[in-house]
Amino acid sequence: MRRYQRLWAGRASLRWKIAALAAATACLVVAAVGVLVHLWTAHDIRDRAEAQAFNTVYSAMDVYRRTGALADGARLDPADLPAPLAHPADGARHTAYDGHVEGNSGPSVWGAQRTGGPGSPVLAVQVNMSGDLYTLRRLDLIMTVASLAALALATPFAVYGAGLLARRLRRVSETAGRISAGDLDARTGPTKGRDEVADIAAVVDLMADSLGRRLRTERRFTADVAHELRTPVGGLLAAADLLPPGETEDLLRARVRDLRGLVEDLLEISRLDAGVEEPVRARVPLGAVVSEAVARTGLDTEVTVDGGAGDDIDAGDAGRGESVETDPRRLERIVSNLVGNAHRHGNGPVRVTVEGRTVVVRDHGPGFPEELLRDGPRRFHTGAGERGTGHGLGLTIALGQARLLGAELRLDNAPDGGAVATLRLPD
Repeated sequence: MRRYQRLWAGRASLRWKIAALAAATACLVVAAVGVLVHLWTAHDIRDRAEAQAFNTVYSAMDVYRRTGALADGARLDPADLPAPLAHPADGARHTAYDGHVEGNSGPSVWGAQRTGGPGSPVLAVQVNMSGDLYTLRRLDLIMTVASLAALALATPFAVYGAGLLARRLRRVSETAGRISAGDLDARTGPTKGRDEVADIAAVVDLMADSLGRRLRTERRFTADVAHELRTPVGGLLAAADLLPPGETEDLLRARVRDLRGLVEDLLEISRLDAGVEEPVRARVPLGAVVSEAVARTGLDTEVTVDGGAGDDIDAGDAGRGESVETDPRRLERIVSNLVGNAHRHGNGPVRVTVEGRTVVVRDHGPGFPEELLRDGPRRFHTGAGERGTGHGLGLTIALGQARLLGAELRLDNAPDGGAVATLRLPD
């Protein structure tokens, strides 16, 4: 479960991603609309100025030809007339844009027409666009302020809406994490809305139902097989005691003992799966419990307790270690399984180190398979061939007992080779 929480926390919140995307989209729309309005308005101002200049030249030319007077601000051959209009090729009316700005005058549009035949003066009219362009600049400013104000008002709503979606997704993610951690009763339940998030939540719940049924079926099968085998295995062991001493008797007895151990392991797993096991806690010295557990395995194992070491556990000089409150029987079971796994699948020397509330079991073999480190131990699956043989139940039982004690059991590979199992007991 903590793994999924770290994954969720390590990523930027979906709420803020959606809010940022909404804000960026709004800014893009506002900028596009502002540019379009500015270009359209500027083009309209210039078109109206050209139309005004064209019409003013018409009326001023009519007055000039009838009375000889200049009206409507018309001038004859002005010095600042744009070059294209200073020498028109015919007597038609023409307009031209003049981008020159001087003070409050300009840019402007000129309209011009020759008063008579070739060589006659040119009557010209200038239409100043500075007032309209000032209005355009004010319009740009107003649109910018209004857009920023609208964005400031819309962003909280976008954050709130994105938060609703993010909370629904987080709820689904937390449910999936709980299921992955072993809580088969975890469900997302009904979610608001009829969108993709509701579909995901429903699919996760259906997956949990299916997974729960399959796991319960597997657990019932394991428990039934173990219970059914217990009686005939006991009979076999009793029958083996009746055989005459010899190589055949020793071989048969060893195989029956292995079979009985397998049945006991299956029963232990079924009890852990059923959740009927309860730890019997007592305050014990951790180093002494670990040392005794290693000694009972009968395997050549080095033990170091809080810096005090014994070359061999039989030497009896290992320290007692820190006092902890735990179930010593289950703790011994975990340690003996880890030590047995190290000897069975790894190479010597096998070392057990007790420091504070932490127990580390390390061998110098090929290490744990990558599949086991990635997915965790699986029943009746021993991983790579070089790890040896076995039923694949030792680590499964150790993990189950560690969870029952509230401890953390972590499996790693050492950088210089070898498997490392680290057991951390709770405070």
